[in-house]
Amino acid sequence: MKSELTITFLGTGTSQGIPVIGSTHPVCLSSDLKDKRLRVSVMLEWEEYRYVIDCGPDFRQQMLREKVPCIDGILLTHEHSDHTAGLDDIRPFSFQKGHVDFYTHKRVFTSLHQRFAYIFETENKYPGAPTIAEIEVSKNESFQLANKEVTPIEFLHGKLPVLGFKIDGFTYLTDMKTISDAELEKIKNTEVLVLSCLREKPHYSHLNLDEALALVERINPKVTYFTHISHLLGFHEEVEARLPKNVYLAYDGLKISV
Repeated sequence: MKSELTITFLGTGTSQGIPVIGSTHPVCLSSDLKDKRLRVSVMLEWEEYRYVIDCGPDFRQQMLREKVPCIDGILLTHEHSDHTAGLDDIRPFSFQKGHVDFYTHKRVFTSLHQRFAYIFETENKYPGAPTIAEIEVSKNESFQLANKEVTPIEFLHGKLPVLGFKIDGFTYLTDMKTISDAELEKIKNTEVLVLSCLREKPHYSHLNLDEALALVERINPKVTYFTHISHLLGFHEEVEARLPKNVYLAYDGLKISV
C-alpha cells in the first residue's frame, strides 16, 4: 500500500507575486488572505521524507511560515528567477547534512552555475556558501525520491522546455503553454492535478483560464487546483465560484492529501 502524500502550497502566485509592488489593482489591495500569493512552490511530505518543488525568492519566508525543520531535496522545474532565486536560502538545510540534493535538467544546472557561481566553486569556496548535490533528470527517465518513483513530464513555457512531475496520483505542471500528446500520456489516471493558470486574457507563454480548463477536460483528473495565478485572474472567491465541479484555485498554505 502506498503511503499518503501530503502537498502544501507554499506559494501560488506568478513571477511578481500578489500584491504586485506599487499596484493599485483591486486584487492587489484585497484584504482576503487567499488573494495574497507568494511565488509558486509546493512541498511534498510522506512518512519521514520532505521535498520541495522550486525555491523562488520567497523560499525563506515559506520555510519559516510552515516551520520546516529540514528537507531531503529540491526539484526545479526550470531556471527562471521566480523558481530559483531563493537558492542561497537553502544554507541552513545545507549546513545540517553537508549538502542539499537538487533534481533538474542539465540546462538548468548550467544556468545556476552562471548566476550563482560562488555556490559551485570547487577551489577556494567561500565557507558560508551552501553545497548542492546535482542530480540531472530529463523527460526520458523516471527517478527515485526516497521510496517513491517520480515521472518527469516536459512541456513548453513559450519556447522554453519546463519539467513537471508525477508522483503516485499527483501531478504538478506549472508555467505551461503547450504540451505534446506523448507527454500527456504519462499523466493518465492522475487523481490530483496542479496546473498553472495565469489570467483570463491569452498570454504568449502561459495557459489562460480557457486553455487551462480545456486541458483539465483532456486529462480528466478527479480534482484540479490552479496555481501560478496573476492578480489579473481576479478575486479568489469570485473566480473559484465560477469554476466547474472539482476545479479549485489553490492558495498559499493550502494542504491536500493523495
